[in-house]
Amino acid sequence: MRSGFAAGIKDFCLPAYNEIPNVGLYLEQTVKYINGYFAPFPDMELTASMVSNYVKKGLVSNPVKKQYLREQISYLIYISIAKVSVSIDNINLMLQIQQDSYPTETAYEYFRKELKNVLDYVFGFKDKLDNVGVEDTERKFLLRKAVITFAHKMYLDMYFAALKAEKEKE
Repeated sequence: MRSGFAAGIKDFCLPAYNEIPNVGLYLEQTVKYINGYFAPFPDMELTASMVSNYVKKGLVSNPVKKQYLREQISYLIYISIAKVSVSIDNINLMLQIQQDSYPTETAYEYFRKELKNVLDYVFGFKDKLDNVGVEDTERKFLLRKAVITFAHKMYLDMYFAALKAEKEKE
């Protein structure tokens, strides 16, 4: 059953920072863009009201002329994944750590590569985790743990959904 339910994960990859649109997307366009990447994951959907709440809480800066730019979209991608296993208050702390440590592009690229690394490992497409990035810091360790938690949750959700679907066929 492993290969069947996990097929969409093997090719999963978030866009590189420079591939994220920077022309300005309206709220509904932003939500649709991000949700397109989350298609392989069950019950993972960003809504317009969630985005508005993240802006109100200060996790994401206000849109410019009602449009979201690359940096805001990258934060929304990160928040959408982190919220699966981390509280909003702790996501806010993690974003503060990031902002004190690295430019958004650097942090997002590390996150994107670590997510792919961990998903491939957890879903059994490789035998060990790669060392992503050049530093060995507490910040890196914290991010890896958040990503590992997300990956394990997605694995379990997808496995159980496939198991239920299989039982319904019987």
